Amino acid sequence: MIKVYNTLTRKKELFKPRKGNRVKLFVCGPTVYDNSHIGHARTYISFDVIARYLKYRGYSVFYLQNITDVDDKIIKRAIETGKEPIQLAREFEAKYIEDMETLGVENVNLYARATEHLPEIIAQIETLLDKGFAYETESGVYFDESKFPDFGKLSNRNLEDLNVHRINPDTSKRNPGDFALWKKKDDEPNWDSPWGPGRPGWHIEDTAITEEYFGAQYDIHGGGLDLIFPHHEAEIAQMESASGKKPMVRYWMHTGFLNVKGEKMSKSLGNFITIKDLLKEYPPEVFRLFVLSTHYRSPINFSQEILEQSQSGLKRIYKLTETIEVLLESDIPENSTQDIEHHKLIQETRKNFFEAMDNDFNTPFALSSIFNFIREINRDINELNISKSILTNVKEFINEIGNILGFEFVLNKSQADVTDDLVNILTDVREKLREKKEYELSDEIRSRLKDLNIVIEDRNS
Repeated sequence: MIKVYNTLTRKKELFKPRKGNRVKLFVCGPTVYDNSHIGHARTYISFDVIARYLKYRGYSVFYLQNITDVDDKIIKRAIETGKEPIQLAREFEAKYIEDMETLGVENVNLYARATEHLPEIIAQIETLLDKGFAYETESGVYFDESKFPDFGKLSNRNLEDLNVHRINPDTSKRNPGDFALWKKKDDEPNWDSPWGPGRPGWHIEDTAITEEYFGAQYDIHGGGLDLIFPHHEAEIAQMESASGKKPMVRYWMHTGFLNVKGEKMSKSLGNFITIKDLLKEYPPEVFRLFVLSTHYRSPINFSQEILEQSQSGLKRIYKLTETIEVLLESDIPENSTQDIEHHKLIQETRKNFFEAMDNDFNTPFALSSIFNFIREINRDINELNISKSILTNVKEFINEIGNILGFEFVLNKSQADVTDDLVNILTDVREKLREKKEYELSDEIRSRLKDLNIVIEDRNS
C-alpha cells in the first residue's frame, strides 16, 4: 500500500487513484528561455522515479508536462539575441528534452506547448468570465480572487494577510492579488482573442492543458516547492471556479529546494549550474544517485564533495555487478549450505526497499537498504562463501532495483564486450609507451584504470 504526502492536507495519505489503476500525473514544465539548471533536474528526476515506481506497482500512468513557450522572459531573451521568440523557445525546448533524456528522465508521455493550446486557454477564460470569476480591463482579463474564498488553502495563507503585503501597480484591477488570465498586447508575438490581440497569463496555460487531457479533476499535480504560491494556488482557483468541482487534484506533491553549498542557487551569486555544465564534469547517473540520496520533499545541498560520495557509491554497485559476472563464469559451486541464509538476506532487503518506496517514495531509505545488502554480499564474495545460484538471484534483484530507480546497474553483453575491447586497446597503448620509455604517461594510464577498479600488470614485470 503506497502512502503519499499531500501538500494540501499536510499529511501522508493512502494512494488511491480516482479511476481504478489509472494515474493522471501532471508536473509543471520549464519556461524555455535558457538552459535548464540542476534545480530543474532535481524535480524531474524525482518525478521520473515516482512514475517508474507507480508503473512497477501495476498502475497505468499518463505523465503530462507543459512547456511554457510564451512568456516575457522568452521575449526579453529573444530581443537580446536577435531571434524570433518562438524560434528561441523551440531551441531551448530541444535542449531541455535532450538534458532530460541524458538524465534518464524518460517517462513523460506528452510535452504540451502553451502556444499549441490557445483555443483551450481562451475557452477557459470565457467560462470564468461567464461565471463571474473574471473581469476585463483596458490592460487584460483578470481573475477576481475575492470570488474564490478558498484562495490560499494550498499554501495555508490567509487572503486578507496576503493582500496587506501586496503592491498594486495596475490600478484597473479590483484587488491587489488579482492575476492576469489574458494580457492585451500589440507587440509580437500575440494572438487574436475576444478581448483583442494579446498573450495568455502564466497560470491559465496549466489548467487549460490539464483540463484538455485529464478533465477538471485528476490524481497528482507535482512541481517545485517554490511554485505553491502563487502559481498552484492560482491553478486551483481557476479550475475549481470554472468547473464547479472540488478538489481539482487529489494529491499535491512538491520537491524541496536545491541549494549550492548552503546558499540558494542564483546567477548573481555565481553558483548557478546548468545541467549541461554539470554533465561536463560528472556522468548523469552520478547526479541521479545524488538526487535520490535525499528524500524528494527535503532540501538538498549540492556540493562537489557530496557528488563525489555519490560517484563512490555508484562504483560500489558497478563493481559488485562486474564481480558477479566474472564469478558466474568461474568454477564456484552451483549451490551451498549458505543458500538459505542468502535467500533470507535478499528477501529482507526486498522488504526494506519496497517498504521505503511505499512510504512516500523514500529513496534514501531504499538506497540505504541496498548498500547494506551490497556490503553483506561483498563480504561473502571475499570469503568465497557464496554460490552461483545466489549470485544469479543477486544480479536479478539489482537489475530490478535499477529499473525502478532508473539505472542500468547490470551491463548487457555488448556493453561488457566494448569495455573489454577498450581495456585491451589501452593495454596495447601502454606497452608501446613503455617501449618508447615514456613511463610517466604509461603509469598515468595504469593509475587511471586502477581508479576504475581495472588492474593491469606490465608484461615484463
